Amino acid sequence: MARFRAAAVFSSNMVIQRDKCVKVFGYGRDGDRVTVSFCNNSAFSYVSSERWCVMLPPMPAGGPYEMTVSDGTDTVTFYNVMIGEVWLAGGQSNMELELQNCLNGKQTLEQDKEPNVRFYYTQKNCYMDEKFFADEENTGWSEFNSESAKCWSAVGYFFARELAAKLGVTVGLIGCNWGGTSASYWMSREVLEKDVDTKAYLDDYDTAIAGKSEEELKKEYEDYLAYDKAWFEKSQEVYAKNPKATWEEVCAYCGPNKYPGPLCPLNPFHATALYESMIKRVCPYTIRGFIYYQGETDDNRPKTYFKLFKALIQLWRDDWGDDELPFMFVQLPMHRYEADPDYKHWCLIREAQMRVYETVKNTGIAVIIDCGEFNEIHPKNKLPVGHRLYLQAMHHVYKDNSIDAFGPMYDYHTYGDGAVTVHFKHAENGFEIRGEKGLIGFETAGRDKKFVPAKAIINPDNTITVSADGITEPVYVRYLWTNYSDVALYGGNGLPAAPFRTDFNDDGGEN
Repeated sequence: MARFRAAAVFSSNMVIQRDKCVKVFGYGRDGDRVTVSFCNNSAFSYVSSERWCVMLPPMPAGGPYEMTVSDGTDTVTFYNVMIGEVWLAGGQSNMELELQNCLNGKQTLEQDKEPNVRFYYTQKNCYMDEKFFADEENTGWSEFNSESAKCWSAVGYFFARELAAKLGVTVGLIGCNWGGTSASYWMSREVLEKDVDTKAYLDDYDTAIAGKSEEELKKEYEDYLAYDKAWFEKSQEVYAKNPKATWEEVCAYCGPNKYPGPLCPLNPFHATALYESMIKRVCPYTIRGFIYYQGETDDNRPKTYFKLFKALIQLWRDDWGDDELPFMFVQLPMHRYEADPDYKHWCLIREAQMRVYETVKNTGIAVIIDCGEFNEIHPKNKLPVGHRLYLQAMHHVYKDNSIDAFGPMYDYHTYGDGAVTVHFKHAENGFEIRGEKGLIGFETAGRDKKFVPAKAIINPDNTITVSADGITEPVYVRYLWTNYSDVALYGGNGLPAAPFRTDFNDDGGEN
């Protein structure tokens, strides 16, 4: 029999979403009546299948208030509750990267005073045993101070801080992210099974665990954890002697790296692993929308990412019961490891992300192509990432027409005089060229699709004409179609032009 309690995401210091019907939910004994009183409102519901959900009416921003939840026998009171804006910050390591570890993060922690931002971190545990539920009860919302905010998402914090200052309300963030995760880890089996391409993520897991008992799977994973711990300790010996050691040199000394370990229920790195244990633990807490930074781990199947990402957005919206819940996300920046060739798989991920923005309603895309670091998958400067998500939210969600949220984006192209002229959206304020190399990053090709570096000229009407010696009849144009490059082209507002290619439809629509 379930013990009466509110879901763990409800605690003192929490932020309640303003101007929307608010769901308060939890667990209890079937048939019991649960009453929630908050901000001069009172509502009730009955427990069914050990779950209850009480709906409160929309309320304006304000606070602090108290909320009481009672089943007639037991009463829980939450204190210092604010009504403001609530966003869920999802994704993988670049959303997870902590404020204390980002560029100027320590100064931010010391210098920021009362930013009006609060944070709830969904516990990172994929195995829902007794320890999971005991640990979950110790989670709770926290206010900002130099100690409590160390482990907050840097991207999320910079987004929320700017939003709170602009709107004049408290902004709450629900951190629901984990480094190294595919979008498929945050989705249900039922959704992944609907398409043969997305089902491949399930097949990887099902094949790995087939024929093995729970005890065997557990032992395999525990053996891996011990091996991985010893491997990491030995790797630190290598880097202590040679900070620039190559991956091959490290593995030659330490042995093969076996990350992410054998797939099993204890391992968080497999399809569906974090859906029930993280997303569903905070759903359907009433929110304004999602911010999301992910895609790096899915570069092994880049041609599937459009389907995968689109399905994730729809699933989360379905779970929250709002088909138009805003979804603001980050397009991947430049990245390539020094030892890797230019696989151009990140190009396909970026293209899939742009396609999602162009085809899925109530989405926003933060173009951060200029925010990558060579040989570093975790760029430390998160301030512009949070800022550009803020711009997208202000434009799409809060409908602030004074916000200039976009850099130039490809619109269409025309032909003439041995060149291709590219027309852009969001280029009304012209262009800005940065760096000493001039306007770089453009390529062109004829029908053979043999691309060569091209000369690009900015025209008075804010178009760009692209041509190349030796190509008398250019057909296709690409811009920054590479995993890593310098970025030179910006709009007059200082936001970078988004990468693109014009030969997409010639692939038969394949991403």
